This record gives sequence, structure tokens and C-alpha cells, in this order.
Amino acid sequence: METPSHRPSLATMLFVLWLSASSLAQTTPATTTLPATTPTAPTKPSPSPPQSERLKFRLVGYPRKHNEGRIEVFYKGEWGTICDDDFSLSNAQVLCRQLGFVSATGWTHSAKYGKGQGKIWLDNVLCNGGEKSIEACKSRGWGSSDCTHDEDAGVICKDERIPGFVDSNIIDAQVDENKVEEVRLRSVVSGAQKKMPVTEGVVEVKHKDSWSQICDLGWTPKNTRVVCGMLGFPHERKVNKKFYKTIIKRAAVKVSKPKLNVTASARQPAKAKAKANAKANTKSKPSDSGKRLYLERQKNHYLVHSVACTGTEVHLAACPLEFTKPNATSCPGGMPAVVSCMPGPLFTFSSNIRKKLKTSSNVRLKGGARIGEGRVEVLKNNEWGTVCDDRWSLQSASVVCRELGFGSAKEALTGARMGQGMGPIHMNEVRCLGTERSVWGCPFKNVTREDCGHLEDAAVRCHIPYMGLENSPLPADSPLCPSQIRLTGGRTRYEGRVEILGSGPNRTHSWGLVCGESWGTKEVTVACRQLGLGYTNQGLKVRIVGGRTTYEGRVEVQVGPRWGTVCSAGWTTKEAMVVCRQLGMGYSMHAVTETWYWDSSNVTEMILSGVKCVGSEMALSQCQHHKVLNCQKTAAKFAAGVICSESASDLVLNAPLVQETVYIEDRPLHMLYCAAEENCLSKTAASANWPYGHRRLLRFSSQIHNIGRADFRPKAGRHSWVWHACHGHYHSMDIFTHYDLLNSNGTKVAEGHKASFCLEDTDCHEGISKRYECANFGEQGVTVGCWDLYRHDIDCQWIDITDVKPGNYILQIVINPNFEVAESDFTNNAMKCNCKYDGHRIWLHNCHTGDAFSDEAERRFEKYPGQLNNQIS
Repeated sequence: METPSHRPSLATMLFVLWLSASSLAQTTPATTTLPATTPTAPTKPSPSPPQSERLKFRLVGYPRKHNEGRIEVFYKGEWGTICDDDFSLSNAQVLCRQLGFVSATGWTHSAKYGKGQGKIWLDNVLCNGGEKSIEACKSRGWGSSDCTHDEDAGVICKDERIPGFVDSNIIDAQVDENKVEEVRLRSVVSGAQKKMPVTEGVVEVKHKDSWSQICDLGWTPKNTRVVCGMLGFPHERKVNKKFYKTIIKRAAVKVSKPKLNVTASARQPAKAKAKANAKANTKSKPSDSGKRLYLERQKNHYLVHSVACTGTEVHLAACPLEFTKPNATSCPGGMPAVVSCMPGPLFTFSSNIRKKLKTSSNVRLKGGARIGEGRVEVLKNNEWGTVCDDRWSLQSASVVCRELGFGSAKEALTGARMGQGMGPIHMNEVRCLGTERSVWGCPFKNVTREDCGHLEDAAVRCHIPYMGLENSPLPADSPLCPSQIRLTGGRTRYEGRVEILGSGPNRTHSWGLVCGESWGTKEVTVACRQLGLGYTNQGLKVRIVGGRTTYEGRVEVQVGPRWGTVCSAGWTTKEAMVVCRQLGMGYSMHAVTETWYWDSSNVTEMILSGVKCVGSEMALSQCQHHKVLNCQKTAAKFAAGVICSESASDLVLNAPLVQETVYIEDRPLHMLYCAAEENCLSKTAASANWPYGHRRLLRFSSQIHNIGRADFRPKAGRHSWVWHACHGHYHSMDIFTHYDLLNSNGTKVAEGHKASFCLEDTDCHEGISKRYECANFGEQGVTVGCWDLYRHDIDCQWIDITDVKPGNYILQIVINPNFEVAESDFTNNAMKCNCKYDGHRIWLHNCHTGDAFSDEAERRFEKYPGQLNNQIS
């Protein structure tokens, strides 16, 4: 009786074990191990990816802002989505933190931001909200889902970044780089390879470490527009296809059927025939030979045989492409696609062409670290203002880029990624198709105070043409292409083992090492130049060496065959800015005039002096310098150096506040002893009858905002601040602002200045915490998004106008006048006001920062005769 009752129990247990194993097989990838879970749990924690493959996350879709979108996960080399089944705000909290935002405010279902493609990596995700990663939450397992892309989940994150987290406020082209990795133009015409930029040539696409061509059958101007935009050119030009077709036919004939002297060859032996054959093939002109060899080498290497762009795409891979099938006729009756592009004025060396190519005067970029990037500002009613990032897209950004003489947009940035603007916001919800000539031709809405603030300023990064300002191409006779050499195993892209791509049997290729015997500086220099790490080929070649990181070091230039250092006499932030820009390293944080504390094992001799830049040049060769070395201190330790950075501060004065707070005070001399000690009075004060009498002071408040992307910090450390006992404070900068009163011809009639005796965060925008406070010898500075207020009633916040006669003047205030501290934009450091003084009262009007008005409005401002209803007789 016991045996029958025991057998069903055993069968039941076996069935349960089989069911559990079956469930594991369905929900767990074969290559991972499932963490221990309770048998009753409906879902299981997602197995962690291997250590070598970290999860990546991104927000995509349209329309959206930078802090919202369809959530996509990169796992096992592929981007995929998350199903909305069982999705919750707790899931969104975890995902938003992984994207760098502090928290989530909501989530979406049913593919609100559009349907994704490829895998649905996760389904039935259940988080409690406190997990550090989505992989720690329960789910059906990676790749196990019963959903379609109609159920793709999205998240809405709070627009506040986790401190120190790399910004992800970027909308870029979501394209499959497995189709087309890179695009380039290969010049065919002899001699054109040496010119920068390359504007015309055969279109080549990179795929799996090799370059191929595109068949031109069905090729349209819209395809050309996309290619030119990717390469940094705003417009396309018509190509003379007959010219290229003739070259190709001629090359094909000469390659397949070389012309021979039949009569002579019939009488010659075999060796003589071969010699005559070779001689006949080399009788063409050198340019024809170059074309023929090029086309022969590229023959029948077509990757794509059909392209159908609409003209608004920002990447060729975003266009519908048909790839050539193996062992098929790749381009019957066609030829390689040839493209000709029109460069923008900034990249054209011909002055005549530059005059014809005019860019818009109604749009500009501000606050960018490199050429072709920045906050978008537009001109309306002669006043510059920003663009709100609502519905900001790559198509709208591309219109701006092309309008300014660049290519299409590489990235559209939102959330004041390039710093906040000041003044009005002129546009909201810009919706360009991508074909407009100007952003003003796109539909947009006017902005109300409720719509946007400067925390939502839109920005762009544009494609710009390769100019050789950052690296050098290979010599024409080099046997290696840049794609045939690489560095591996290093801590940064600037170091590592040198590997070369070699050919094997059956046309196979493999990477191999280089023997270290006799490997020296010359060989290293060639390798670095070939890899494009820190050299230029336009004018002066520049590099930085000896620093502790790749972003700092002594500046060295090449004059003729020699590399040498630069004299540091007169070396300022402006010259250092040009070097960092030329090397593609952003801004200069410090212009170093003594470099003795850096590695000096390979210091070169000094060969350049007298470098003087405006600060906006693209390369050091565009700056002034001595023809012959003229430097008093030529020792190695006095070489010029730089410390570059990807971000910088940007100080702007609140101009309306100056206008609102201005007044005149007659202050008794006995109350001005400390001010006189700090040179805050005019020179005639020294001969006054102290302590009797008074000085007439023009007083106002200054509110100085940091709208950049890095905190504004004094150049000098606390150990070198100067204590002023009279006022009882430290000066961290000798001159922080200049206050000047100018007459109509620009002559200074009165002046004032103020040291930074208390550089601190007076107040900040919502959500930003103060970081700097002067009390108790605290750190001085101005945090991004904060401002420092110098009230009208503090000492030295004035101009001594005791000796000024009644009349019309210009009040000018300049922040950081000596460029002691690096900023992303120095053009907005000056503020001007029209000023009328009748001897008793004073009026300010038209107060504005130096770059707030159009050129026309600024000219009218400078010629303003004064207030007509208050003229002085």
C-alpha cells in the first residue's frame, strides 16, 4: 500500500524539476549564469554582462528633449529596447540615474517616441527604485520577450545632472554604423590631393577596415548634398561627369588593352616585347598615369550600388542603401560616384571666393570649444537672442550649420549644453525640414516667459571639413595608409603598442607587431604623424610635449626641418587659446610662461618669439610673430606652455541692472581713506584738502553671471592672495573689472577699477547650490549658473567723476580685462551704456553687453548725440 502512494509523489517532484529547468532554459542566455532566486519569483534578476562589456544606455526618438525619449540598451554589441510590460516609475528611476540624471519624473508606454529596431532586450522589468543598475532588477532575462516594438518603453528624467556625470544632452544621428562607418572623398585629379580641404573626388565608404566605392547609377544631387554635409561643406556643385567618364574609359583601355607597336613587336623577341609593352604604358602624362593607377586599384570594389537620400539626412547610413551582392555585377554600365562640394568662407583660402561666399549675419554660435559648435543665437530687431530647445532636432540644427558655412549637424544639443545665454529668447519649437536656407525660414513659435528659460538654450555641433590643422596626412610615397597602422594596449589614444596591417596568403590581412630593435625617436615621430596625433600641415606645425597629461605641455613648433620651443615673453591666454584650438583640445585654462616643472629630458632649442594673437585664429600660423628670434630669456624653463580643457567659464554682466541702479553721490573725503589706499579715486584726489571736502562718485550695482561650462576661479591660489587690512579682505585678482567713462571719440575722461576682494556666489539659479563663499578665508569663485553681486553701496563700486564736465559720454565696464582667467567667450566681457551728465543728475540708457546688438545698431549707438529733451546749453 505504501509503494503506490510513494510513486506519484516522486513523479510530481521530477515534473517540477523538469519545469524549473525548462523555465531557466527559456529565460537565460546560454553564455551567462543565472543568480540564485526563490522558486516562487515570477521573474529573475537579469544576468550581469561580462566585465569586458559594460551596458550602455541612450534616449532616442522624436519629438523629444534631451531628458526624455525611448530608452535603449547596448548589450552584446547591439542596441535594443525595453518592453513596457510591468514598467513603472521605479524602473525609470534606475534608468535615469544610469543616464546621468538625478531622478525620473515619469515614463511612457506604447512607443510614444517611435518604434525601435532590432532586439527587445528586456521585458517584465521589476525594480524597487534603489538598484544601481537595471541588470540588478528582476526580468524575464536578456533577449526573452513576447513584445513587439509597438510596446517600447520610454522615460522622462528630471532635467538635473548628477555631479561629475558626462552630459548626455545630445541628439545625434541614430544610424547603423555596421553599414557605413566613414565616408571620404578621394581626389582623382593630379595635384589636388595636396590641397586642403579636398572638395571633389570619388566617394568612398569604409566597411570592415577597407575602403570601397559607390555605383553612380541613379545617383542624385540629394545624395551629393548628404555626402557634402557629412564632410563639412554647406553646398554641393555640379560635377563634369563626361570628364571623369573619359578618364575611366581611357584608364580601362590602357589597363586591359595596352597599346603596342604591332609591327615592331612582331619582329622582337619576348623580352623585347615586354619592354616595349611597359614603355608604351608609361608614355601617357604623369597625371593620366596617376588617374589610371588609382582607378585600376579601386576597380570592381563597389560596396553600394544604390543610394536614395532625401537630402535632409545628416549621415549617408541614414539613407536607404542597397548593398552589392557577392559575385554579382556591381555597377553595370556605371562608374564610381563622384562628388563636388562648395566649402564655406572660413575654409576657403582664396579671398575672391571668400567674398562671394557670404554666411548669414542673422545667426551665430557662441560658447563652443571648437570651430563649428556652440549655442545658437539669432538676431531679431537688432538684438541677439537664443533659441529654446523644445522640438530641437538634427534637421533644424543642420539648417543652422549650413547657413553658417559648415556642413550638416553632427549633433543637436539641448539643455544649455554650451552654456546659457543672456537677454531675450527669440524662438521656440523650431521645426525645420532640413532644406531651408535659413533657420528664419522654418516654422517656429514666439517665446513667452512660461515657455522657456535660458536653461533650455539649444546648441549644435556641425560637421567641418578636414583642414589638417590637427594632424598630418601621410607622405605621398608612404606605403601605408592611416588605416593600416594602429595603437593598442595604451591607457589613452596617444600611447600603446604599434601594430601594422600586413597581407597574407589568399589576400588575407592580419595585424602584427613591430620589432623594437633600432626603434627610435624618428620612427616614433613618423608613426604619430601617420596616426594624426598632434601635428598640423598648414603653416606652422604645432605640438605640446613634456606635460603630465595629453592636455598640457610645452608648445613646440616646426620651422623648416627643426622643432623648437616658443619664447614665453608676451605669451597670454589668447595665444594659448589658439594652440588648444589648433590641436583640437578645447580651451586654454592656463597660459604657462615657465615650464621648468615639466619633463625636460627632450627639450628643444627656442626658435620662435613675438607671437601675438587676437584669440580667434584657427592656427598659430595666422598670428603675428618675429621673423628672427628676439627673446631676452632663451633658457628652456622660459618656454611657452599651455594647459587645455574641454570646458571654460564665461562671465557676463547684467546690463539692465547697471542702468536701473545708477546714481550720483557726493561722498566726504574722511570716508574715503581706504578707497584711496586701493587707488579707487582719480589722480586729483591726492591733492585734495583731506579730510575736508568731498568726491563726486558715479555709483551702480554689478551683477556678474557665469554662463559658461566651468567655474570661474582666480588664477592665483590662496597662498598668494593679498591681504588688505583697511577693508579687512583678501584680493585674489589685482584687477577684476575696469570702469571707464569715455567721450564721443573714445578718449577716457574718468576711470575706476575694482579688485576681486570677494569673488563668491551671491545667488544661483533654481536647483544649483552655492560653492564659493569669502567668509573665513573661504574659496573664491563663481559657480556655473550662479552670479556675484557687487552692490552700489560698497567701496570702489564707482567712478570718480569729480573732474568731469557736463556732457554726453559712454560708460564702459570690462570684466576680467587682462584675460587673467580663461573664458570661452571674451566678446561679451564688455558692457556699454549711453550716459548723459548735466552737472547735477545722470542718465544711463541703451546699456548692453558688447555683443548683444547687431553691427548696425552698435554703430548707431556710438554716434548717439544724447537725449534730445535734456540737452545741455
